[in-house]
Amino acid sequence: MENQQTVPYPLLKQITDKLISFTLIVVFSPIFLLCFLGMSCNMLLRPEDRGEFFYRETRITQGREFEVLKFRVLRQDVVLLAKKERKSARKYESDESNLTWSGRNLLKKWYFDELPQLFNIFKGDMSLVGPRPWSVAEVNEQLRQGIAYRNLILAGWTGPTQVQVKGESLKKGGDRVDIQYLEDCRSKSAWKMWLYDLDILLRTVKIMFSGEGLKY
Repeated sequence: MENQQTVPYPLLKQITDKLISFTLIVVFSPIFLLCFLGMSCNMLLRPEDRGEFFYRETRITQGREFEVLKFRVLRQDVVLLAKKERKSARKYESDESNLTWSGRNLLKKWYFDELPQLFNIFKGDMSLVGPRPWSVAEVNEQLRQGIAYRNLILAGWTGPTQVQVKGESLKKGGDRVDIQYLEDCRSKSAWKMWLYDLDILLRTVKIMFSGEGLKY
């Protein structure tokens, strides 16, 4: 089991999270509008895709619960099924048949469904870079396996796993990469981690605009 000491949240990282998240909210405001228009047209033409614009789900960040905010990519009936079965919505997102037209062709493809989490970052629930936030049930399952790092570090909008690990190896390699990031936060200076975080963010933007989408 990894070191159980909570990872600090340096002032440099806090300030950067606030400034960049606010700037991105402003810069991406046309993208937010595009998402709303795309989802509206989709729901107008496809009754089966109608529902709420946003989806909220309880996730874990540094050992506490918060409501992560996303654009809805699942059909509303699938959202209700996930809530009924008390499963994370992301379990259903890997099956394209569960997605709305806009979710499949616009939001997931370009990572736009994650943009509302910029508000979570500005609020302080998340950081720009860190392990992706998992649901309560998933974190509890990890704890039963002796894996506790998601309770020790602030969750991230993107992270080293999202830019380093691809395909099916994500499940096997994700924990290893995220735990290494946690250890780096403990051993390296705030300045070195700031540069590392910046590199991850730049690589994330590259993936977003390539249309590859990100794994989480």
